[in-house]
Amino acid sequence: MTKQNNRLDQLCINSIRFLSADAIQHANSGHPGAPMGAAPMAYMLWNSFLKHNPRNPQWPDRDRFVLSAGHASMLLYSLLHLTGYDVSLEDIRNFRQWGSKTPGHPEYGLTPGVEVTTGPLGQGLGHAVGMAAAEAHMAARFNRKSHTIVDHRTYVLASDGDLMEGVASEACSLAGHLRLGKLTVLFDDNRISLAGSTSLCFTEDIPKRFEAYGWHVVSVDDGNDLESIHDALETCRSERDRPSLMAVRTEIGFGSPAKQGSYKAHGSPLGSEELLAAKAQLDWPTEPDFFLPEEAVTCFRQAVPRGEMLESEWNESYRRYVESYPEPAQEFNRLQAGDLPSGFEEALPVFKTDDPPQPTRKTSETVLQALADKIPELIGGSADLNPSCFTWLKERGDFQAPASACIDLQGIVGGSWDYAGRNLHFGVREHAMGALANGLSLHGGSIPFTGTFLTFSDYMRPSIRLAALMGLQVIFVFTHDSIGVGEDGPTHQPIEQVMSLRTIPGLTVIRPADSNETVEAWRTALTNREGPTALIFSRQKLPVLDRDGIPRGQSSQKGAYVLWSSEKESPRIILIATGSEVHPALAAAKRLTAEGIGVRVVSMPSWELFERQDASYRESVLPPDAHARVSIEAGVTLGWARYTGPNGLCIGLDRFGASAPADVLFEKFGLKAENIVEQAKKII
Repeated sequence: MTKQNNRLDQLCINSIRFLSADAIQHANSGHPGAPMGAAPMAYMLWNSFLKHNPRNPQWPDRDRFVLSAGHASMLLYSLLHLTGYDVSLEDIRNFRQWGSKTPGHPEYGLTPGVEVTTGPLGQGLGHAVGMAAAEAHMAARFNRKSHTIVDHRTYVLASDGDLMEGVASEACSLAGHLRLGKLTVLFDDNRISLAGSTSLCFTEDIPKRFEAYGWHVVSVDDGNDLESIHDALETCRSERDRPSLMAVRTEIGFGSPAKQGSYKAHGSPLGSEELLAAKAQLDWPTEPDFFLPEEAVTCFRQAVPRGEMLESEWNESYRRYVESYPEPAQEFNRLQAGDLPSGFEEALPVFKTDDPPQPTRKTSETVLQALADKIPELIGGSADLNPSCFTWLKERGDFQAPASACIDLQGIVGGSWDYAGRNLHFGVREHAMGALANGLSLHGGSIPFTGTFLTFSDYMRPSIRLAALMGLQVIFVFTHDSIGVGEDGPTHQPIEQVMSLRTIPGLTVIRPADSNETVEAWRTALTNREGPTALIFSRQKLPVLDRDGIPRGQSSQKGAYVLWSSEKESPRIILIATGSEVHPALAAAKRLTAEGIGVRVVSMPSWELFERQDASYRESVLPPDAHARVSIEAGVTLGWARYTGPNGLCIGLDRFGASAPADVLFEKFGLKAENIVEQAKKII
């Protein structure tokens, strides 16, 4: 590294530092410490190692960069602007302002070049593990000996706070087991958090911890030593059999005379005087604000022709691939476009009323097996609950590092063990499972699904919320959906979870009442490209409903429909139910009809789908002139008044369950037909 290059390097690094600090000061809000401290390693990564094209942020074979420490967002925005992405200096000036491309934490889909929405610490790292898994899976599926079209890395910039979070521990443990060698985490080891020194609460030996996970670990003692950072990145890039942790000792707020190395540089602007002092200390012009040396910008903007050249070379390689392997190429193109295979719906089963009753979780398994061949991008599994959730693809292989093929999986799934396998074994790691599924979806080429008990959805809520925020197609399967769990007791009986999931904007929640509604729920989840879907399935057996005359698919397309009615016009009472409670509602309706009371039964598997219908359809299902409405659901009643109205009745559980057989619990908690009849008569 020559003196001239060293001078230019420092000019570029300080451009990142002060563009970030100026934007934060201008907004009077933000986190200057991390961008100022981590600027050297970020510069070295983006200038010398990252494979990307600023003119095409969606190039399939680009490296992925994830800023897991999302509070350091100005570091990323500075890099995007400087390297030529569609992030203007005016966008930088509007940091954290209404309608800008530069929000307080990075948001996927809003800012070109931002790969993932990060904010809650640890989530970005978990998402990155999913991205690395997706790359390995796509490479195993599509690469050929003489044609490599999938070969990129996933880089993460993570903070001390990221590595404190449980989701990071779960995800990194799994990444080590899976030997995801194209994953590199740059650990910004500044030993400062918002509250003070990390010595207050975080004193473990992080490199040894990651070595125990099975990671390759390299350390850089001085975060300003570009040569050491370069060598460490080169070492990580050459490591193909293990994920890499690159621990870089940095100084938070580097250059700030009064705040460098202090928690005071973490979560607040430096202040006008201190910012001027920092510029003076690092020999940076104090006027004007947002000053960028032309020499530095020219250096950064070399990323544009370099990226165009890299993509052009890949395009030529891909052209040869298409000539040699037209069928895999056609499939690769379909996956990149996000299109479902034509005719997949023909594989969906149809159930008859005389079929034996079965749990909807079991029907879900049948649907998955039917779709396994038709939709090869389906990939997923459960948090160690395959024998209970049935979220697996039989005989479709296990996603494992090829070197771990000797692991005895006891014939549970069967097939081969390599990165082409489509069964992901997450272990008892619900938090990581949700984050990895999001990463698989973000990467592209997969439709991920997960599986666990509904009560454990609480462990996954941050990932589910982020999937909804990003509009990702992830299918979250939750089984054991009510007090029907029975003897396992209240710890395993979800009461508030369905309603809690319904409160997440952009999440479609579907709780089917029988096998045919389950089939339609899966159809909806697979065709829903606008966001995630939560499928809620029963443990207990449910008979197939008689839906004679009701068009197939109406329940999934409309969210609610008239299942049964004793009269065509306005009934005296409407019973609205979901899932397993549709069956006692139907029994209650027939008893009320025998007593001369006009009744309608509405099956409402999905609030969200119902609310998307026009007013005329909604009123045809729930006519406003009905005398009374009753909701029946084995969960909290909060929220049901929107459909029952102020004079209606909500039958459910506003308390925790108990340990007893399911039938006993439904009787004791008033969810049997007898109590529904009694309560309905009181409000008529």
